[in-house]
Amino acid sequence: MSSGYRRTLAKGMVVCLGVLAAAGCGTSTGASGDGTVTVSVDCQPPTSNSIERKQWNADVAAFQKLHPNIRIKSIDRFPCEEPASFTAQLRGGTEADVFYSYATDTDQVLNSGQAADITKYVDAKAVPTLGDLDKTSLGIGRRDGRIFSLPTANYTMGLVINRTLFTKAGLDPDTPPATWPEVTAAAKRISAKIPGVAGYADYSAGNNGGWHFAAEIYAQGGQVVTEDGKKAAFNDAKGRQVLTNLHDMRYGDDSMGARQNLAWADLLQLAAAGKVGMYVGAPDTIQAIVDNYKGSYDDFGLGPMPGQSGPAVATLGGGNQYFFKKTDTPAQIRAGIAWLTFKYLTPGRGQFDFARAKSAGQPVGLPEPQLFGGATGAKVDALRAANANVPVGNYAAYRANRVPYQVEPPHAQAIYKVLDTAMSAALTNPHADVDRLLDTAEQQVNQVLASGS
Repeated sequence: MSSGYRRTLAKGMVVCLGVLAAAGCGTSTGASGDGTVTVSVDCQPPTSNSIERKQWNADVAAFQKLHPNIRIKSIDRFPCEEPASFTAQLRGGTEADVFYSYATDTDQVLNSGQAADITKYVDAKAVPTLGDLDKTSLGIGRRDGRIFSLPTANYTMGLVINRTLFTKAGLDPDTPPATWPEVTAAAKRISAKIPGVAGYADYSAGNNGGWHFAAEIYAQGGQVVTEDGKKAAFNDAKGRQVLTNLHDMRYGDDSMGARQNLAWADLLQLAAAGKVGMYVGAPDTIQAIVDNYKGSYDDFGLGPMPGQSGPAVATLGGGNQYFFKKTDTPAQIRAGIAWLTFKYLTPGRGQFDFARAKSAGQPVGLPEPQLFGGATGAKVDALRAANANVPVGNYAAYRANRVPYQVEPPHAQAIYKVLDTAMSAALTNPHADVDRLLDTAEQQVNQVLASGS
């Protein structure tokens, strides 16, 4: 994550020929007396992350060499967005000129009135890969046809499998289950063939259960809330199918094991120990298993999110983006777009400099982010594969069957907390009444949405 740099007065005449031409060469807010435009950008990696910090600084230097009229002022902030301070900055107008935000906080940013409309600055000249940029990711920062942010990362959930356990159970690890009936059958076989292993595991604690409920109802073609965000929308046949699938696997097939009420770390620790055959998750969970719990990349693969009777209608996804402060000058906006394009949206550079990442010992080959389709996506995939140090073939099914994604619902964490209870009951009570669980959850989520908290 990325940025910083400088330039000299001797290059001043270049400004009118470069990225800032349309903004003119005069000085203004963000411009020093020699015509240099300064842009503050947050989310510089902390010094404790020495590799990414070094890469950020190197990218800033390289960018500023290409654009000597731009100076990037890096702001060291980790985590990149902390909810309380982020809200305070929006209220006080103290955010960076180019500021980082999670996709889930888009409405908060736009409702604050702090984001600049960058529509007229975003075109194929400013962002050469724009035509291949994932439309959902770009659409997160759009309102009424206007563009307010650029995406820099995204994720989507799929089905993570333990390839070693699949092989032991006589299943084909290169063909992960693509529907919930296939998941059920594979989970039953794994748990029957390999004692002490849960064929499938899912969350039901720490707001993670509600998070996965959202992903699984999206796969059914359902929604968590209504389009206007004012009412719960999950108390229907699709919501019942989500809980029924899990309840039947837990108590009908006994393929999920007795240990339930799993939160984030619980499930990943079990997976790292070879105790879980499958779970719903994004590619970064595989890296977490390896980095935090001594798992092996060789053991894990990834398929698309399962649908009910065919391909999933959608999956849950999200990512990161950068907004531009409403007080930014045109020159600062153009400079910020140039930086984001260099760091995050160009194959072979910045976050897509896979050769550099490999030489630094970072994992290369995980199918994330998937920011592009078309020729740009193919180029990124080829660069990733050419420099891979993890088994890219393990993720072929996921890459070949991209599922459209939807972002999290408004007030996601409060909603997930409610839905945790429904998920937990379905997985811990053999006599759970799915209809009643959804009725109760609907009432509680409607209260959350009505209160706006």
